[in-house]
Amino acid sequence: MAKKVTNKKPLSGNRRSHALNATKHAFKTNLQTITINGKKVRMTAREIRTLNKIMN
Repeated sequence: MAKKVTNKKPLSGNRRSHALNATKHAFKTNLQTITINGKKVRMTAREIRTLNKIMN
């Protein structure tokens, strides 16, 4: 099991139809599993991009 590194939580909002009906919707984070130094961790895609930018 990969350890979750990020503290980000899903955002909430509404889905809107053409008739402007509103239903609750959760915008979930884009969590990806990557291996760093032999350990599996779960990070958001944006954090992985930032980490790659710093490492390279």
